[in-house]
Amino acid sequence: MISRRSFLKVGGLTVSSFGFANGMFNHSALAQDAKLQNMVAGVKPLTPEDYEARLEQARKLMAKMKMDALFVSGGSDLGYFTNVSWFLSERTFGGIINRKGKTIWVWPAFEAESAREMIPKDQELRTWEEHEKPFQLIGGVMKDLGAASGRLGIAPATRSFVGFGLKKEVPGLELVNGAVISEGCRGIKSPKELSYMDLANKITKLAYKEGFKQLKEGMTPRDLSSAISAAHQQMGVRGSGGPQFGPSTAFPHGSRVPRTLHEGDVVMVDGGCSVEGFQSDVTRTVVFGKPTDKQKTVWDIVKKAQTAALKAARPGVACEDIDRAARKVVEDAGYGPGYKYFSHRLGHGIGMDGHEYPYLVKGNKLKLQPGMTFSDEPGIYIYGEFGIRHEDCFVVTDDGARYLGGMEATAIDKPFGEE
Repeated sequence: MISRRSFLKVGGLTVSSFGFANGMFNHSALAQDAKLQNMVAGVKPLTPEDYEARLEQARKLMAKMKMDALFVSGGSDLGYFTNVSWFLSERTFGGIINRKGKTIWVWPAFEAESAREMIPKDQELRTWEEHEKPFQLIGGVMKDLGAASGRLGIAPATRSFVGFGLKKEVPGLELVNGAVISEGCRGIKSPKELSYMDLANKITKLAYKEGFKQLKEGMTPRDLSSAISAAHQQMGVRGSGGPQFGPSTAFPHGSRVPRTLHEGDVVMVDGGCSVEGFQSDVTRTVVFGKPTDKQKTVWDIVKKAQTAALKAARPGVACEDIDRAARKVVEDAGYGPGYKYFSHRLGHGIGMDGHEYPYLVKGNKLKLQPGMTFSDEPGIYIYGEFGIRHEDCFVVTDDGARYLGGMEATAIDKPFGEE
């Protein structure tokens, strides 16, 4: 049986003091800030050789797992392995990545020309008409590969009706969970992929910094969000930040109650961007005006927890132990037990998806390996008052871990560290 815990076992690859502006919030002025420049203009994209290396790794994993082929249809897996982007729909399409050669494609006939614009010319495209069943076409590909009764992995983003249809129309095939292949390849980031993630995280932190300069009494979360999006755009990417003010910060993913900014409010922003398809995920929490003693104390506890998690992260340590390191700090400070105040897992994997396996959570005994990337985001949420969360993404190194994009918070009034 293929389990998620086995995927990396078989796939392992051996800013001066911060201050708030007192002037009027001015979106257009921010968009023209001369200090913000395009930061992605010189980024080198992935090459055909990079994609072929990914496919070769997938083939190696398929051989180890005795899997004849992997069907990828939509989502980030499709882009990761093939550099093809297409929307998920009610029509079956996708690539059959096989152990014996080039990817073979199955596609609706009326979209064939669109497919040919994306698919390499040396890869076969098989089409089906609207009245036909595409599942038998997939079965035909497997037969031609000499695997009519073989094992076909189904990538996680594939819509469920595809699996049901294959079971009904091609009963001889053994369908298995293809996550072990996609996660086994994607879980360990290459140096080039890490360079994209470093840059994406730095850009988001710089965008937040510019946005925070615009904080003003009476502004709305949408005002701040617009400023952060504009800053991302000026640096050459599409990005966002979801702000929460005051008591709404006690909701880990925000409240829908409309609020405006007032003196003493906690301000929490969570969001990110992507560079060459690889994501950032950053949360910063500050106070508009003078923080209370309680706000400062909780901020410091959460920072201590985040630091403890980073120090615990190194090759060979279980995912659950990283969560435990952060949670112990929070509980020892009186904000426990368990999920009472720190109400969610510590973190998630990140790459082409903002949230992806594996997760830093109790019960996950998967061991860390160099090149794995995660969010480190402990929080304390006190309903009716405020919440504090710090989030930076890190990469596991040969002897520990480091944050991506730098600029980690060092104090409640220094959310991007010392300059």
